[in-house]
Amino acid sequence: MAVAQTHTVRCLDVRPVAAVPGPALDEEVGYALVVGRTSGALHRGSYLGVTFRRPDALPTGDDTAALGLLRRYYGRPPRGSSTYTGAAFDGWDSTGTRTVDADRFTADDLVAVTFLSVRTPGPAAILILRDKADEINAMLAAIGPDRDLVDEPPITPGWPAGRLNSRLRKLDRVGPVIASKLLARKRPRLVPIWDAVVAKVTGTEVDQWVPLRAALAEDDRALHERLLGLREAAGLPEQVSALRVLDVVCWMEGKDKGYRSRAMTAR
Repeated sequence: MAVAQTHTVRCLDVRPVAAVPGPALDEEVGYALVVGRTSGALHRGSYLGVTFRRPDALPTGDDTAALGLLRRYYGRPPRGSSTYTGAAFDGWDSTGTRTVDADRFTADDLVAVTFLSVRTPGPAAILILRDKADEINAMLAAIGPDRDLVDEPPITPGWPAGRLNSRLRKLDRVGPVIASKLLARKRPRLVPIWDAVVAKVTGTEVDQWVPLRAALAEDDRALHERLLGLREAAGLPEQVSALRVLDVVCWMEGKDKGYRSRAMTAR
């Protein structure tokens, strides 16, 4: 029997914490305004050691637990019956235009995130789809085409995905969870989903992107390649990204441990 081993990747980021963007914070405001589980006051002159913790379901050399979680969520191929509506998130394309709309938010995108048990508030939806569509879609296009986070250069305050994350969070009642799911819908290989359950499992309540990118790249991309291997073993299509495989494993593990978030019903 394989014994689970704690595996953490610690990134000491020597930039002021207010300069490091992340899903749980607004890039312009910084960590000082994060509603997170941190000890002590953080301020613009603070420095932070950021840690990514692998889920217990991914012990060294044993994929049994992680594969079981993926199969419970997505079902078994070729047409598994899943009780989780989130299984439809990755491939949802009711209009058949998802590829050509890669640089434009559509109503289909807002429908897709509902499968992850969140709803884009009406006033924000009007801004995203109509009143501020040109501005927001230009910021989306500035991110560039989808690509793997593991291959991304070091994340800086001007990272286009971080800028769009901040812009979305300025919309009425759009917090870090909804913003991350909208971004993950448009760039699933580049931007991970963030919520309280995944954050608690991985220790990324304050920042996710920087430590996750480091963890994926460590040991010659070992974690990234392992996630792709899990996708293949579970019989999932390529539209399920490595980040999404990790997200599902972490969320299912956290759910089984009794961790709670506002979006626990179907996700």
